Amino acid sequence: MARFTELENKIMEMIEQKHYKLLKDKISEFNSYDLAELLGRLPEKNMLLLFRLLPKDLAADTFVEMDTEQQKALIDSFSDNELKEVIEELYIDDMVDIVEEMPANVVKRILKNSTDSTRKTINQILNYPQDSAGSIMTTEYVSLRSSMTIADAIAKIRRIGLDSETIEVCYVTDNVNHLIGQIALRTIVLSDDDKTIEELMDRNVIYANTFDDQEEVANMFGKYDLTVVPVVDKDKRMVGIVTIDDAWDVMERETTEDIEIMAAITPTDTPYLKKTAFDIWKSRMPWLLILMISASFTGMIITGFQDALKKYVILTTYIPMLMDTGGNSGSQSSATIIRGLSLHEMEFRDIFKVLWKESRVAILCGFTLATINFIKLMLFDQVGLKVALIVNITLVLTVLVAKTVGSALPMVAKRVGFDPAVMSAPFITTIVDAISLIFYFGITNLVM
Repeated sequence: MARFTELENKIMEMIEQKHYKLLKDKISEFNSYDLAELLGRLPEKNMLLLFRLLPKDLAADTFVEMDTEQQKALIDSFSDNELKEVIEELYIDDMVDIVEEMPANVVKRILKNSTDSTRKTINQILNYPQDSAGSIMTTEYVSLRSSMTIADAIAKIRRIGLDSETIEVCYVTDNVNHLIGQIALRTIVLSDDDKTIEELMDRNVIYANTFDDQEEVANMFGKYDLTVVPVVDKDKRMVGIVTIDDAWDVMERETTEDIEIMAAITPTDTPYLKKTAFDIWKSRMPWLLILMISASFTGMIITGFQDALKKYVILTTYIPMLMDTGGNSGSQSSATIIRGLSLHEMEFRDIFKVLWKESRVAILCGFTLATINFIKLMLFDQVGLKVALIVNITLVLTVLVAKTVGSALPMVAKRVGFDPAVMSAPFITTIVDAISLIFYFGITNLVM
């Protein structure tokens, strides 16, 4: 941040002195991500001036890294020729992302200044479901024929490589575009010119289908150590590729969404500092309302056992400890299971294995906590033996129920089609609180 502040001052000074040649050389040294961040810190008129000084390819890369508001400001200031120049430098998947975020009047202008083939491809990708592999793929890749020699392949890569998002892996297709193999650029460059692609290609290709969930596709990159994944249609005809930068964006969005859901917040794509107080209120209030209403059941349970509490007032002292311990125990299990489900380490069919393991963990945790708590109650709180037994029997049962509920609910949610993150700490805590109180007062009635 300090580096950017110093740089901002230098840039503002150069703008005031109209040293545009020096300014162009200075900003052209930066990568696109840092440039986008720098331009976002400048007043709009200076942002527009600096953007126009950038070389075409760097300008396009920087444009992709900017947020939607900055992109819109630039588009509004562009002439049609300037807009065409930027569009021509963008890859299709980046174009689709921009079109999805822009208002209708801006989209209309972007499409108007695109070529017929680009418009057709954009519309085709936009027709795929929002969370599918087809919606994040690009159609700009290098395809080869198995009958080609290495010399032929190199000639084709040189011809179309600049317009392809990546040439690190080239895909081999037949005459009707069925995916039949792949070959790495490294293999092509290091092989003899007269060798054929068929001799060298790898026929065991990991691929995704257009309607596969984009999060599952993103997980393929880590699972198989890939940098690009080909995308095929239902007939195994190749239609595009997903690159690792797009997969990274998907994982970042999905992780952010899970964190927000687990915190009982409606997910949005808008950065926090771009949200208004009203936007934040809308995303939080419904969940708070639901949790408040559900928590009222806890109050109803306490009201139902008022007579017991009046008779044994000491028992009220330990209600917060029991409820907090239950909530914490359930949160530990739910967080572990939700993460395991997102990484595909387990499926619903593993629910009994999970419950068996979590129940054993719960018994170990419960008895450990109860033993320590029993010593505390007898030596420091100096309560009677009956009260100590009631509290600690409830503690063991609460931990057992909390870990069982915390591990089972996310798996059930995934099974019925909900996001497992919905069954996170706030909901688990509410459920466990009610159950622990029922146990507490039930055991009190039995013992006392």
